[in-house]
Amino acid sequence: MIYEIAEITIKPDTHAAFEAAVTQAVPIFKAASGCQSMRLDKGIESPDTYHLVIAWATLEHHTVEFRGSTGFQDWRALVGGFFAQPPKVEHFTTAIAGF
Repeated sequence: MIYEIAEITIKPDTHAAFEAAVTQAVPIFKAASGCQSMRLDKGIESPDTYHLVIAWATLEHHTVEFRGSTGFQDWRALVGGFFAQPPKVEHFTTAIAGF
């Protein structure tokens, strides 16, 4: 399993609408091949910054299958207008599972 962590900075004063759009997108991720979980975390010190954290079975489930799907296009149509800049997306694996 890998984790996609997308750092998303949104336009000021659009928090409620952005969060509503991400809520609408939950079924898109649930239906995506290899998607195991997703959550959206909001910055405390930087409230316009969010981290979208998605667990994928493999890197290719995200980078090939999802990004090449209509689900990705639907996701971007829902949330892309809120972005203040392009999201920074990185992939991670667990190095140490503490507790």
